[in-house]
Amino acid sequence: MQQKSMFRDWRLLYSIPLCNTAMNTPHDSVKYRSLENRSVLITGGASGIGASLVEAFVAQGSRVSFLDVDVPAGTELSARTGATFMNCDLLDIAALRAAIRAVEAAQQGIAVLVNNAGKDDRQEFKSIEPEAWRRLLALNLDHQFFASQAVSAGMAAQAGGSIIMMGSVSWMRGRPGMAGYTTAKSAINGLTRTLARELGPSGVRVNCIVPGAILTERQRKLWLTPELDAQFLELQSLKFRLTAQHVAKMALFLGSDESAGCTGANFMVDAGLTQN
Repeated sequence: MQQKSMFRDWRLLYSIPLCNTAMNTPHDSVKYRSLENRSVLITGGASGIGASLVEAFVAQGSRVSFLDVDVPAGTELSARTGATFMNCDLLDIAALRAAIRAVEAAQQGIAVLVNNAGKDDRQEFKSIEPEAWRRLLALNLDHQFFASQAVSAGMAAQAGGSIIMMGSVSWMRGRPGMAGYTTAKSAINGLTRTLARELGPSGVRVNCIVPGAILTERQRKLWLTPELDAQFLELQSLKFRLTAQHVAKMALFLGSDESAGCTGANFMVDAGLTQN
């Protein structure tokens, strides 16, 4: 006798209301004691994945600072969470270095750096000029290197720390129309491995979170369509849409002592999207 499948058609899973919400548990549903009172700096923290990172580390009792150019959103998030907001244009490396020095002075060091900031702008391959190309790399790559460089000495002086880079599955999938973004995100893979080797002897761990198709307000406003939504679900192994909370939960693990043996690695948060 043929065994009955639990679901006649995996597409039926899409109609179950809990398929998304059941996965989005509160940020403090798991407590990492090592994150209590730990100094955390997040770049691009005012909205999207960054805001969820801020909320998640605050819920763990960490002392959170975040950098962003969006003053209204940053001010609102700071008032709501108690995290410290600093207005900083990450394209200005001198300003970025100054902001990091200020956070180190105010918080007696930085134990966790999350290099979250980035922008997945679309562009036509044939129309990209040198100035635009450099800006795309600066938006998504340069600040990750220079922020890591800026915190490395302080982390070494306090016998270690955790640097969390932010990658993307887009370069693995060869997404068209995103040459600058995918080039930067693929470079972060190599940068993570190199920095893990360079900073490991001083106790500093460097890892990379690699998000898949994450539902953020920006994605909803600019690109999401019912057809694209269904396409991602079909390509993923897990049949629910990922949100910023899924990324934040991985960051909590990598910032905590529970990941003490992890460095130089990519941690996929893509629901199996890159298996296709």
